[in-house]
Amino acid sequence: MDMACEQCLNGFYDEEFDEYACTMLLDEDEFLRVMQSETCPYFRAGDEYSIVRKQN
Repeated sequence: MDMACEQCLNGFYDEEFDEYACTMLLDEDEFLRVMQSETCPYFRAGDEYSIVRKQN
């Protein structure tokens, strides 16, 4: 599974583990489903300019 957690709004960098992690609170079944899928259903592009576009 190739997920770009560093580009996701639900991702954060965990310095302790030196990797990106997800902030979504998933139960065991949801976590397994996400890990087995090709894409993450919770992925949201981290576009910091999206708010500015709405204002224009």
